[in-house]
Amino acid sequence: MTIRIGTRKSRLALAQTAMFAAALEKAYPGVEIQTVEIVTHGDRVLDRPLGSIGGKGVFVEEIEQALRCGEIDVAVHSAKDLPVQLGEGLEISGVLPRGDSRDMLISRQGAQPGVSGFVVGTGSMRRRSNFSKLYPGAKFADIRGNVDTRLRKLSAGEYDGIILCAAGIKRLGLSLEGFSAREFSCREFVPAPCQGIIAAECAAGSRVSEMVRSVSDKETALCFAAEREIIRLLGADCTVPVGAYSEINRGVMDIIISDRIGKTVSGSCAAEKYSEKIKELISSL
Repeated sequence: MTIRIGTRKSRLALAQTAMFAAALEKAYPGVEIQTVEIVTHGDRVLDRPLGSIGGKGVFVEEIEQALRCGEIDVAVHSAKDLPVQLGEGLEISGVLPRGDSRDMLISRQGAQPGVSGFVVGTGSMRRRSNFSKLYPGAKFADIRGNVDTRLRKLSAGEYDGIILCAAGIKRLGLSLEGFSAREFSCREFVPAPCQGIIAAECAAGSRVSEMVRSVSDKETALCFAAEREIIRLLGADCTVPVGAYSEINRGVMDIIISDRIGKTVSGSCAAEKYSEKIKELISSL
């Protein structure tokens, strides 16, 4: 059996697709994986902020179209890039164990984030809001492109620092030699909802969706669902600086949410009873 996995062409997207392919090949030794690289609208338009070209869906629409047309069997996404509403007839069938969700500041050697005028390359309103609370004198400039492109721009002196997800750096095995790096805790710098999660999208009810579901990580799937519900209830998209993070320890889910003005609330509940706890937390924002 051949399974065609659709993905963006960036090195990180391909690395994440290889991780899902490896999970399927381990569970189904006879399966053959074919990777189909797809260029999305978000990959083509790099000179404007995401919010001005359509938000999160710009990295997903063409891939979902290929899925609906039967050109691919599975689509692999960085879960934080998924819009709230998936394409008709499609579902997230599985997720891999969550990677390091923390945001990381990567700076040029000698550049001090506490110095007034420190320029951070980021188009994320959430990251700008969080960083401003830690370093009130910082300035911001938009940045687009994949991880390698952003690091090259930083090295060239276009910015004093950039903010990336730690999971991406680790999945690519990148050396940060020549840079300074600081990983923020998820409490002081609340991540984007579903950050660090790799999700696989399939046609609902398909044979491949059943196979993907069988390799899905249960705890990560619960966190994915909880953080997606937070996005939905808050009506948030990539232009709204909302953060959300959850983790499960011994059956208890700890949840932290930051709203669009930076207020943070947190709480705990039985892992599978997260829905009521989320509503309670959001009502207190």
